[in-house]
Amino acid sequence: MECRGAGEPIVLTALDSGARARRIHDRPIIEADAVPGYGAVFNAGLLYHGETFHLFARGVREGYRRNNGPGPRFLDYISDILVFTSSDGRSYDFGYVLCQAGTAGVHCFEDPRVQRVQSGDREHIVMTYTNLPPHESGRPWRVGAHHLSWDGHRFHLDEPTGQLLGPPEVANKDAIVFTLGDARVALIHRIHPDMQLAVFDDLDHLWHAGAEYWDDYVADLDAHTLLRPAPGALAIGAGAPPVMCDAGLLLFYHERRADGAYTMNLALLDHNTGRLRCQLPAPLLVPELDWECRGDVENVVFVQGAYCDGDDVYLTYGAADRCVGVATARVGHLLDALRRAA
Repeated sequence: MECRGAGEPIVLTALDSGARARRIHDRPIIEADAVPGYGAVFNAGLLYHGETFHLFARGVREGYRRNNGPGPRFLDYISDILVFTSSDGRSYDFGYVLCQAGTAGVHCFEDPRVQRVQSGDREHIVMTYTNLPPHESGRPWRVGAHHLSWDGHRFHLDEPTGQLLGPPEVANKDAIVFTLGDARVALIHRIHPDMQLAVFDDLDHLWHAGAEYWDDYVADLDAHTLLRPAPGALAIGAGAPPVMCDAGLLLFYHERRADGAYTMNLALLDHNTGRLRCQLPAPLLVPELDWECRGDVENVVFVQGAYCDGDDVYLTYGAADRCVGVATARVGHLLDALRRAA
């Protein structure tokens, strides 16, 4: 890659049309109302395990309604984590409810990401999510995390491992965890409006980082800022756990534009440090289809899952806070665009 260089990261000025993410269907892969007792089903993390795609989606219980007064957008809005499976990534079946709001010390589970994290001599499966407290509590949303276990048939939430990650009493979300090339463990998260990077000796260090770590971190937050919104954009946040390739780590993330629309975007991170090497200025995917533009929140594609098979990357995204879509991209096309535009 020609975009590594010291100093400021290179922002690319052109995007080859072949580098776009392409939908595999013109319909959602999982529709709203697909599971009895649930309405919207969206913002899904992904894990390929045992030759099966396991999709971890946010399912909102039936009965919620729009709020016409002050306060949250919806009332009686409670979300659980639902698991769907597929042998080919094109047709999914509902499997089971992984975890329910009000259990494991969590008022509401939102926007799960599921990732393999190598720490020490073990591989761990970690689910990060937005831990939403009761609205009336006045407490901010936080990054929640649990380990998952596999019994040969399904995943289970390991309740004793539950933890809030990040600085206490600071609104924080959109978290992913991954292993760096030097075996350290990294956390990307979003303290509005930027995306930050925190690095730890190992997974246990992340899990139990206390005030001595986070106080210094927040005091110098600019030094830990990984990406900022483009000029005029409102915010950004991590999407899927990074995809490893020879050039580094491909980070698919979302950006909220000035018009409120959410888009799918791409950056390249250094494998050893997790720091930004370069990014594409044009989105890989924007809301275009009716089910991406109309829903509980209009004009949203919100990437959360990625699986790489050779040169193909399979991407799951929430659409309009109602359903789940799937797109694919070619690693070679993405890297070619980076090389030509650098």
